[in-house]
Amino acid sequence: MGREGRDEAVRRMVDRGVDRRAITVFEDYWDQLAAGAQGIVREDEIEPLVDVPELAAIEVGDDERRAALAQVAVVKLNGGLGTSMGMSGPKAALVARDGLTFLDVIVRQLIGLEERYGSRPPLLLMNSFRTRDASLEILERYPQMAKQALPLDFLQNMEPKLDAETLSPVDWPEEPELEWCPPGHGDVYVALAASGLLDEMRAAGIRYAFISNSDNLGATCDPDIAAWLIAEGIPFAMEVAERTLNDRKGGHVAVRRSDGRLVLRESAMVLDEEQSLFQDTDRHQWFNTNDLWIDLDRLDALLRERDGVLGLPIIVNRKTVDPTRPDSTPVIQIESAMGSAIESFEGSVALRVPRSRFRPVKTTNELLLLRSDAFELDEHSRVVSRIDGREPRVSLDGVYKLVRDFDARFPSGPPSLRECTSFAVEGDVTFGADVRAVGDVEVVAQEPAEVADGTRLEGRVALSP
Repeated sequence: MGREGRDEAVRRMVDRGVDRRAITVFEDYWDQLAAGAQGIVREDEIEPLVDVPELAAIEVGDDERRAALAQVAVVKLNGGLGTSMGMSGPKAALVARDGLTFLDVIVRQLIGLEERYGSRPPLLLMNSFRTRDASLEILERYPQMAKQALPLDFLQNMEPKLDAETLSPVDWPEEPELEWCPPGHGDVYVALAASGLLDEMRAAGIRYAFISNSDNLGATCDPDIAAWLIAEGIPFAMEVAERTLNDRKGGHVAVRRSDGRLVLRESAMVLDEEQSLFQDTDRHQWFNTNDLWIDLDRLDALLRERDGVLGLPIIVNRKTVDPTRPDSTPVIQIESAMGSAIESFEGSVALRVPRSRFRPVKTTNELLLLRSDAFELDEHSRVVSRIDGREPRVSLDGVYKLVRDFDARFPSGPPSLRECTSFAVEGDVTFGADVRAVGDVEVVAQEPAEVADGTRLEGRVALSP
């Protein structure tokens, strides 16, 4: 395949002002794609990860915690718009619970660290053009944030979507912005360097960046982890948690047979005939929480050594140019996962953490649970469970998929789920105030129906209009 498509893509990126380092990474991936790369990791190339150090075994004192926090910056991936839930603005601007947005809670968690240890790590949001203004407006509510020495945000890079047949940049005159996409969250490393923030952090004495998703409020900056990393001189750490059946389609960590390095394998990197092995939670026990800790000096050295190309495995993401129209032009989005950098750093480790550090909100099912009385925010704005056993599984009908429709059906807030083991709704149901779910609950309605204030729900409940 000729390089005309690559050259045209590069021209458009230059015209848009994309940093040269990001363009170099794109060119490398385009060449791999044109050569037939699919980013596949075969089962016979890896071994299951077995020995994993555990956060609970780390022992440090307050002085070590305080010193470590002064050497950490918190980076939150904040480019998502929450389009799958019908949002048009930043997902982190959505109310998480108690009237607070995700960003409100994140900032309060950092302020809580300062109250406990006298040290508050700086916050850096990796925004997109479409999330920047609204997100920074939320941060203006907190005067403390304006006083940090580092900028509050930087922008992720952009690249053209490629016509799946020709590998040339796709044209979509109806909505030209749909011709562009972010290069996956693996772009965070190049974006930090391109923005100048990598140099600024190192000059400010910041040794580690803690990177996580803004929709995961369990991903707090843990000073115990920071102190452990500094003491051990670990260049890269990925927080992992034990896989359950609910996590079987998420990326897992394994050991590459050829060199013994840790690798991250996402579902898009698996052959169809090996999906059953990929999803075997007994064989591959540890999934990536996407909470990462990176030694910035080592990152800088790698980027310089490799001309900005870390060599993260390619992810070939096949979509349509307009994701809302299946009949629009098929495209390829070249992506990479930031967790796959675990194989780039010699001496990388996986660290076992409790499930409480992984509370992402990808759907309204998870939003309902987060907003319910199954959780609360403690005095330092950390999300803590109020349930002794396993958290209830929530499954809502498709009519609840969009946030506006979800909110309309819970006008007085979620039902009580503290005594609930599972909560499923089939049909269009509006819930009143002080509704209580007990045990396994299944609410079924053939026509739009309501659950009255104060109702106790238990077992299967069939409603009529």
